[in-house]
Order: sequence, then structure tokens, then C-alpha cells
Amino acid sequence: MHDHRKLGRELDLFDTDPLIGAGLPYWLPDGAVVRHTLEEYIRTAERRAGYRHVYSPVLGKRELYEISGHWSHYSDDMFPPMDLSGEQVVLRPSLCPHHAVIYRSRSHSYRELPLRMAELGGMYRSELSGVLGGLTRVRAIQLNDAHIFCTLDQVAEEVQAALELIRRAYRALGVRPARYRLSLPGPGGKYVAAPEMWQRSTALLAEVLDRFGLPYEAAEGEAAFYGPKIDVQVADSAGRESTLSTVQVDFHQPARFDLHYIGPDGAKHRPVMIHRSIIGSVERAVAHLIEEHGGAFPAWLAPTQLAILPVSEAELPNAEALARRCTGLGLRAEIAGPERGTLGARIREARLVPYQAVIGAREAADDHVALRLRDGRRHDPQSADDVLARIVALVDAHSTGLWDQ
Repeated sequence: MHDHRKLGRELDLFDTDPLIGAGLPYWLPDGAVVRHTLEEYIRTAERRAGYRHVYSPVLGKRELYEISGHWSHYSDDMFPPMDLSGEQVVLRPSLCPHHAVIYRSRSHSYRELPLRMAELGGMYRSELSGVLGGLTRVRAIQLNDAHIFCTLDQVAEEVQAALELIRRAYRALGVRPARYRLSLPGPGGKYVAAPEMWQRSTALLAEVLDRFGLPYEAAEGEAAFYGPKIDVQVADSAGRESTLSTVQVDFHQPARFDLHYIGPDGAKHRPVMIHRSIIGSVERAVAHLIEEHGGAFPAWLAPTQLAILPVSEAELPNAEALARRCTGLGLRAEIAGPERGTLGARIREARLVPYQAVIGAREAADDHVALRLRDGRRHDPQSADDVLARIVALVDAHSTGLWDQ
């Protein structure tokens, strides 16, 4: 069993400090590499799927969240308002109100729909100190968020496409969903009172799950306050579940913000708003990846992808030249020279690095490396160019395998 809090600190990925505050972790260089690489993967996947990225501020006027419904349904989880020049502003608990306003700022035709708007943006939740822990429950969150504005006829296809994006991301990350959950409203006043809206949006999500052939469980009391959602649940090594990805159908906020598009009849029509997150919060995603892989990340995500191990000082120039070639190819390489101990000790130290390139006198003379894989496999000395080309191909493909058979 891996605890991401312990392992994350041992591997110098992240840490916390009382002076910064509880629930506010900071990222160390290796952790920042993992985070940046993950974010770039998501942005690229979204661009290829037709999303356009935006930036929006982490602050908003209280009135914005009164319109969206967050203030009346969610204010207990929000930080208190701040008074600025006679106006009250708050740290946002969600990105969707900003995206609704961005959509509203321009006129839209039915020909533009579906309009897919994405952002990796910060949001803030006033979590109680007793529930904070590592990266899984934090107060400052970097959310992989997106909102699709579409017609009613386009909803099922867009939800299915979002689920396919999630499936591909999980394959690249080496993550297995524990189950799919259809999250429904429960008793109490935390949900928007609109029975017909709930029935329609629930039916749409259930239809897509059935069409996609995904077994799911319905769970009352787990919906967002404005609509039902499909939650992709993952489990840690102790069997504890958490939500990593989500797809939601929202009829509420388009009405609250008076969103519309011009239809083929020249009249105004109300779009549907789909909330969609491939990996949820970056913090929780990295926490799960640390525990899932025990720090042995897929090669494309690893902080160091290739450890270069010169046997003696004589091979250091060759090691340095190989490191420069790695940098030129976009690979993250580190030289572990003889000053760091015996070759065996350095191999053990680099046990989580996907690839280890050993350079002895014979390899140096021929511009070869003796490649060792993290899983214990060894290869006879071969051309350094061939080795690097193969590693680059696997990294670019976001493969979870270390070497093609």
C-alpha cells in the first residue's frame, strides 16, 4: 500500500508548511514536472477534440455566484467575501459561472455549436481542517474543467465523446476506473427545485451510459446542486473510493444567465451546458497516480525519464554528450556519476526511473549504451541513437509500456 503523502515527500514531489497554511501544498521541481506534463497532455487532448482554451480570473463578484446559484446552495464551502471599493468579491469555488459569462459576451449561431470551452484554472474551497490531507483534499485547487454549450440534440453525442476522452486519458495514465456512478439528487434543500429539469437531464445521462455499454450504479445525494452527473470512481490500494472524472448536464445555469443562440429559424434558443472534467483536480489526479504506481510513473510522465550511468570518470564526457542529445529530443535525463557511489548503488537509487543507460569503456568507444529497464530487463549494448529514438517514440505515444516486444 502506497500513501501519496509519505511517498510524495520522500520523492521530493510536494510538501506543506504551516506558514503557508493547511490544505495549501507547494510543488517541488520534480512534482512540478509531473504536474506540467499532465496539464500539457490534457490541453493537447482537448485541442485535438475541438476545445478552445480560455483564462478567467479566480475572483468574482458575489452577485455572479448569486446568479449561478452557488451562493444559495454552496456558500458554506466558499471563502468569505472581501470588500473592495464597496463591492464584495469572493474566491471562486467553481469555474462554470465565469464560462457562462464568457459565452454570453458574444452572440452565437447554431452553426457554432457545440462550442467547447476549456480551462485549467484555479478555484478555492473552504474545506474544514479535519478533512484536509496531502493532495486529495486541499483548499487551492487546479481544476481541469470544460463546458460545452450545445443544442439538446447534441447532448448525448457530446457526453459520449467526453467519456471517450476520459477513457483514453486513463489508458495513458495507467489508471483503472473502479466503477461508474450516476449521481442523483437526494432529500434536502441543497438542490435546485426543478423536477422536470432533473428528469430530463438524468434520462440523457442514463441513455449515454447504456449506449456506451458501461455498467453503472445510481447514487442518491451525490449530484451537483444544479444537475445530475456521471462520476468516474477510482479506488486506492485500501479500497477507498474517490471521484476523479465527471460529466454533468446542466439546464439550470443557461437559464439563470439567460444564455441563448440564434437558431436556423432566426429566433433565440436556450443552449444546454455540459460540465466535463477529464482528470478533475490536478492535485487529486497526481495523488492517485503516486499511489497507483508507487512513484514509478509511466515513462512519458516521469520526472526523470533516463538515468545516465557512466561506470567511471573516464566516461563522463560521453554521459554529458548523451544528456545534451536527450535535452535536444525533449527527454528528461539526469547523469548519476561515480561520485554518487558504486554502479550498483546508483542503479538502486534510480530504481523508479524508467530507463537507465550504462556507459562503460566499450560503450563509450562505440557510442553505445547498455540499457536497463525499470522492470529489471536488460539489453545488450546498442547504438545510443537507436535507444533514444525508441524511447522518444514510446514517450510521444504516451505508452504505459517500457519497451515494445
